Amino acid sequence: MANNSGAFVQGAEAYGRFLEVFIDGHWWVVGDALENIGKTTKRLGANAYPHLYGGGGASAGLRGSSPEKSGFAVPNKDIERLFKD
Repeated sequence: MANNSGAFVQGAEAYGRFLEVFIDGHWWVVGDALENIGKTTKRLGANAYPHLYGGGGASAGLRGSSPEKSGFAVPNKDIERLFKD
């Protein structure tokens, strides 16, 4: 049995290569999907519950920015000068 080049052996080798690529590709896709789902879940959790994720988040920079507390924007240039600079 030194010469293993029959049709059955070649078919089994081809099927093995196909199965290897098929399984490896699925592991890759599933791994990427789980990684992205995990990152998205963490981001959504940090936005919804910032006190659980270190106290930061998108709403941290908005504290104290109401007009009653911080005032209103006041222009410091004439309108003509705004477009000449």
